[in-house]
Amino acid sequence: MEVKENTISILVNNRPDVLARIAGTFSGRGFNIESISANITRNPEITRIIITTIGNRETVIKLEKQLIKIIDVLEVKDLTRVNAACREMVLVRMKLTDANQVKIMQTVDTLKWKIVRMDADTCILEVTGGKKEIDDALALLDTMGMDDFTRTGVVALERQK
Repeated sequence: MEVKENTISILVNNRPDVLARIAGTFSGRGFNIESISANITRNPEITRIIITTIGNRETVIKLEKQLIKIIDVLEVKDLTRVNAACREMVLVRMKLTDANQVKIMQTVDTLKWKIVRMDADTCILEVTGGKKEIDDALALLDTMGMDDFTRTGVVALERQK
């Protein structure tokens, strides 16, 4: 079976230890969490957790069955196999020099990125997109003097049926 990255959406009651129990389910079965994001839904009593992990279809099905058994887990859905929108965001701190500043600004303009903060010798950029777009952006920015970055986990939402 094909091993690939899977995106799992988990709806849970907004309670203090639910995320810890979910993470424990992953680690207890030898799965690594590649990325994770969590926040309340329109109903503040419900939290949506989006987790990406590497595995084949069979192992992800087993994982889903274990997750749904956890108290306070309301729904588990593998968004890898449905029509879902998946995005990430990265904030990148760039060192500005006479040599790279024009190239950075041209790239920001061309690729429709956002400048979050600009100082005399550094700037912070915001880049959003799919996983591949973010990976490509980081590779490009690394060649232009990237100082540091922070990356969100994947956020995903199933499209209307």
